[in-house]
Amino acid sequence: MSKATPATSAAQQGDNIAHALAGAGGGLLSMTLTYPLITLSTRAQVESKRAQSSTYDAVRRIVQREGISGLFSGLDSALFGISVTNFVYYYWYEWTRAFFERTATRSSKKLTTVESMIAGAIAGSATVLITNPIWVVNTRMTARSQDSSDDSIPEPATSLSKPKSKPSTLSTLFSLLRTEGPGALFAGVLPALVLVINPILQYTIFEQLKNALEKRRKVTPRDVFFLGAIGKLLATSITYPYITIKSRMHVANSSKQGGAEGTVQALRKAIREEGWGRLYKGIGPKVTQSVITAAFLFAFKDALYDASVKLRRRIPAQLPVN
Repeated sequence: MSKATPATSAAQQGDNIAHALAGAGGGLLSMTLTYPLITLSTRAQVESKRAQSSTYDAVRRIVQREGISGLFSGLDSALFGISVTNFVYYYWYEWTRAFFERTATRSSKKLTTVESMIAGAIAGSATVLITNPIWVVNTRMTARSQDSSDDSIPEPATSLSKPKSKPSTLSTLFSLLRTEGPGALFAGVLPALVLVINPILQYTIFEQLKNALEKRRKVTPRDVFFLGAIGKLLATSITYPYITIKSRMHVANSSKQGGAEGTVQALRKAIREEGWGRLYKGIGPKVTQSVITAAFLFAFKDALYDASVKLRRRIPAQLPVN
């Protein structure tokens, strides 16, 4: 894999931005490929236990009611969200990595496990605070929370009833601000900050496995694909209950429930009313989606970054010399 070694702070800044843009591009591609699985997982997380259904049944009911496009509900906000999320994350991750590499006194410039975790924590926290409003809107659109008390995925509309038009991202945002206020955009921010441990685990596992492999041979795009999948599989399996709570808090209408429900209260309520197993509802589609998305993300991101390095090297060579 090609790696830039900038000699100046300006060059380092350019390298950070190249990583950030590559991460954003990789996120767009991988999200588009796997979005139907995100829809299934999110709806499973926010349904009540009365709406138990298989993944196949969920797909059938969504398609019958909303068509194939129902599986891509909220895709526009998700693509915007993942591009901003990945840009912010990779920028701060690479900034922190460069800082550790500049200050390292050891012979190897590779990040240690602790340094990888610190870099992930800084990048993840910055990302959560900046992008949480985007994901609140996206989760509302994906879950299709309605005013009715029916918590299941709605049955297909009859020929006598006209299906409601799908709300746009902006209309969902304005409706949210109008009915619940700006604070609703930061619903679930605490579990989201706790979930920073997910990318910390993911990138630490990925970096350490990659470093170990690089000592033996050159790392290929295929290696990056599978290392990314392994890192995400372990991270998501460990943190899934908190992912469920975060999705529920994004969907919850605080104006109807007498105030926003706290993370601990939401966790206790879910366990008390529905049991521990409910916290893992939808884990199949979620883990599948997360692993595939992460694998493609790492592969696309690496390829895009290498392409940007080659492009940056080619541009100065083509500039006229005075």
